[in-house]
Amino acid sequence: AAEVGCGASLSPSMTRFGIAARFNATSSAVSEAAAAASGAIHAVPRTEPVVSAEWLHANLRDPDVKVLDASWYMPAEQRNPLQEYQVAHIPGALFFDVDGISDRASSLPHMLPSEKAFSAAVSSLGIYNKDGIVVYDGKGLFSAARVWWMFRAYGHDKVWVLDGGLPQWRASGYDVESSASSDAILKASAASEAIEKVYQGQSVGPTTFEAKLQPHLLWNLGQVKENIETQTHQLIDARGKPRFDGAVPEPRKGIRSGHVPGSKCVPFPQVLDSTQKLLPADDLRKRFEQEGMY
Repeated sequence: AAEVGCGASLSPSMTRFGIAARFNATSSAVSEAAAAASGAIHAVPRTEPVVSAEWLHANLRDPDVKVLDASWYMPAEQRNPLQEYQVAHIPGALFFDVDGISDRASSLPHMLPSEKAFSAAVSSLGIYNKDGIVVYDGKGLFSAARVWWMFRAYGHDKVWVLDGGLPQWRASGYDVESSASSDAILKASAASEAIEKVYQGQSVGPTTFEAKLQPHLLWNLGQVKENIETQTHQLIDARGKPRFDGAVPEPRKGIRSGHVPGSKCVPFPQVLDSTQKLLPADDLRKRFEQEGMY
């Protein structure tokens, strides 16, 4: 989800909880699929970043499993994720507004909201700290990874991305809902309103979800600038090569072309297969080794 700016660099800690976790997940994915196929409630390890469509289908009615549609698209695509959610979504899924649940005090897009703002927004969606959360998007694996990271950054480790997203869900033959309940639409609107109230200093009432920032999962601008000199960490740029090279303009107005000095380019589509699922562990490892990362 490189296109949905995190406002942070990719440190080894973030890698450990992201793609690197996939390196150790292949064998458990097999047992997970088997358990899901048998209809058993299977506890997914919190170190594993993804769950299969089979697992989610088997556990969809579990009251402690909340599903979020976190679809988001680049401006040039001219697609409305909320409208698409209302047309088709996984049964029971709520809409997570990637644009709306962000720092309203920043001029930059998609910066993390404050702990209080994130707590208020997530609580408005009816989510509790005890809940397991599965996030998906309409592309397969794109903006869902951003929302997965947001929950991890705020201390919630019971969160997973649906491998292959909505396309994989539909390809597996599972039903979708073609209309959103008024409750789901109201919750999506309430989450955005709660964020706005926090930044305006207004009361938002009691919360069901308490966020606690995990500083080791993100870097600020100062740390990124320092690393240009020290090179103690490897920065990864997941945008396309033309944007990395500055050969094409950035899709967002006011953003300079090019890349942070010392970073390496691994475009995010290269870690996915033709069905938009994460590549097997060995293939992921080889791809990063090609860029000199071991």
